[in-house]
Amino acid sequence: MKVVKAVDPDILRLVELPSIPLQEGEVRIEVAAIGVNYLDIQERTGVYPREFPYVPGGEGSGRITEVASDVTDLRLGQRVCWQGVPSSYADEVVAPAWKVIPIPDSVSHELAATILLQGLTAQYLITDSYAVQPGDLVVIHAGAGGVGLLLTQLAKSAGAEVITTVSSSAKAALSLDAGADHAVGYEAFADLANGRAAVVYDSVGRTTFENSLRSLKPRGTLVLYGQSSGPVPPFDLSRLGPAGSLTITRPTLRHFVSTPEDLHTRASTLFKSLTTGTLKPHLGATYPLAEAAEAHRALQSRTTTGKLLLIP
Repeated sequence: MKVVKAVDPDILRLVELPSIPLQEGEVRIEVAAIGVNYLDIQERTGVYPREFPYVPGGEGSGRITEVASDVTDLRLGQRVCWQGVPSSYADEVVAPAWKVIPIPDSVSHELAATILLQGLTAQYLITDSYAVQPGDLVVIHAGAGGVGLLLTQLAKSAGAEVITTVSSSAKAALSLDAGADHAVGYEAFADLANGRAAVVYDSVGRTTFENSLRSLKPRGTLVLYGQSSGPVPPFDLSRLGPAGSLTITRPTLRHFVSTPEDLHTRASTLFKSLTTGTLKPHLGATYPLAEAAEAHRALQSRTTTGKLLLIP
């Protein structure tokens, strides 16, 4: 089995490891496409510590090649995708059957690996962390990233006015094409929002936090779901009252897909949005599995748009 073993981007490398024995409740999958996510970088760099050495990655798509005897709802040869399965930077993955989602016939392996984790994230953010309403002003940071583009589409379909932040004119064009009403630099969004935003979706963290708060209207909500610029410093919650009885939440996907019922219901809704055209994910680039280090460098540089994939 070929995998990528990660310590630092310069020494990410392809190595041979023995195949993992199949246990009860599991399936073996021949991997077709692997999602690259900022979480992979944060684990590699120690923001979220991992015991080294380890195989990175948690998302992908492929075809089932082996099924445990007690698994009855999946079959050999079935096309599936997954998220939250460790060691996915590989040419085969062993996954708990309940975490495996069948791929609709009209959806390619690449599209499934592009949409699942980021699509589920955008979905719970827009419906559960704060339920966007018609007429809301919504601020979405990193508007040309994978989640940002999907959030923009979902917010517009809910009837919101959308401001996104971007770092270049090319990213602004991509964000506007996804439906954003305004795509501005990170230094301009707070003045444009002018204390009128019902919600700010902030995946950046340290460098945007204060202006995200300043953008909110009274009783507005800051959804802090990432920290690409670093963690937010310690914060005095008593500030939220005088600022307008604001709300801050720090959600993470695993708590919204922690049961088979939640995961499969949300995935079904996600694929329906995909097949009906409500969501149009953007595949930014693909890399061979052996070039995982290059994919990490590109994502970490913040020059990429949409989703990055590895192909075994």
